[in-house]
Amino acid sequence: MDRKHLSLILDRAENLCRRRGVRLTDQRKAALRLLCESDKPLSAYELLDRMRDSVRNPAPPTVYRALDFLLEQGLVHKLESLHAFVGCTHPEHPHVSQFLICDDCGDVAEVEDTSIANSLLAAGKTAGFHTKRPVVELRGTCAQCSEKKVS
Repeated sequence: MDRKHLSLILDRAENLCRRRGVRLTDQRKAALRLLCESDKPLSAYELLDRMRDSVRNPAPPTVYRALDFLLEQGLVHKLESLHAFVGCTHPEHPHVSQFLICDDCGDVAEVEDTSIANSLLAAGKTAGFHTKRPVVELRGTCAQCSEKKVS
């Protein structure tokens, strides 16, 4: 991600938090920045290691609290199958995302298809199930890796 896009995401996050009456502390902002800068999803401990360069004496509880806050505010997503986190590409509105995860290169793409979300919510409702956090992850091979295999 280029610096201009990263700056836009961080500014947007600060504005969202200010409007919601919550604080995007320096540690929370550092965690968000590192997740958005990363070219792959990061586990909490990978994030902790990267935070050592920008945050004084980060500890696991600090990282977990920052991640909980960022999740609660919709600024990051947790990829359950990877036990890792990614920055949200459009946090300005609540949404249910789907993730395309390449098993070959590790690339993750976030998509927002409301028809998938609505279908899953309807199926849950029919079954009497109350969904707390609908996360859809599709594992497979991205177009670039598929092309490399064909070549």
